[in-house]
Amino acid sequence: MTAIGPRKTTADTKKLRDVMLPTTSGPRRMMSEAEVRAVVPVSRSTLWRMEREGKFPPATYISANRRVWFEDQIIAWQNQIDGFSPYRRRGNRRRAQPDQPVAPS
Repeated sequence: MTAIGPRKTTADTKKLRDVMLPTTSGPRRMMSEAEVRAVVPVSRSTLWRMEREGKFPPATYISANRRVWFEDQIIAWQNQIDGFSPYRRRGNRRRAQPDQPVAPS
């Protein structure tokens, strides 16, 4: 199968791929998009964007129109997610960093 465009490979993507390597030789459970979205509460477009940016495990195409994720990769991704950060970007604004002054409203 031909890729649509070149995939960007960053250091974070490589680390994520190394964490997600299978550790057993048995069959791996495959999850459909609906099953993944039941576990990860994001929209379809957010899931696609996270995958494209290397922030989520890449899907595997098992046929021309069917893509799946491996359950062990999803579990590894969940285990590596950072906890709540008060400085994480949300919405249209970004919270001020501790060493930066807050802009007047």
